Amino acid sequence: MKLLVVCLGNICRSPMAEGALRARLGASPLAGQVEVDSAGTGGWHAGESPDRRAIACARDHGVDIGKQRARQLSARDFDTFDWLLCADRANLRDVLQIAPATRRDRVVLLLEWAGVQAGGEVPDPYTGGPEDFQRVWRLVDSAAQAVVARLSPE
Repeated sequence: MKLLVVCLGNICRSPMAEGALRARLGASPLAGQVEVDSAGTGGWHAGESPDRRAIACARDHGVDIGKQRARQLSARDFDTFDWLLCADRANLRDVLQIAPATRRDRVVLLLEWAGVQAGGEVPDPYTGGPEDFQRVWRLVDSAAQAVVARLSPE
């Protein structure tokens, strides 16, 4: 299975979610069976590292996301990934606008798909402070734990 987490610029929420997913999946019986990546709907930060506050927050939780590089969502992602997991409704709307009709059912909200919160959104911490990044971490880590439970064989 291949999962792609999508946010706006791919420097805060989706890199943190990618890191949480990699860590939780890697420590589970699913290790090596699920691929995870992240992308942004916009390309402003392509090639850049995650936001320094996102890196610090993930590091506080024992996860290194410093080597990740931002990239923009591409048309081939719809063929490559089984699920495109969007951080919020705006990201969902933007991804659905470019998704092929045959793949739209695989474009979903991360928190909802994971079973954490119906209609739930991961707020953008970019203009906030450290507490906003910690809140995002709690959400994406909860989602990562729920994804492991969802994908694990009974």
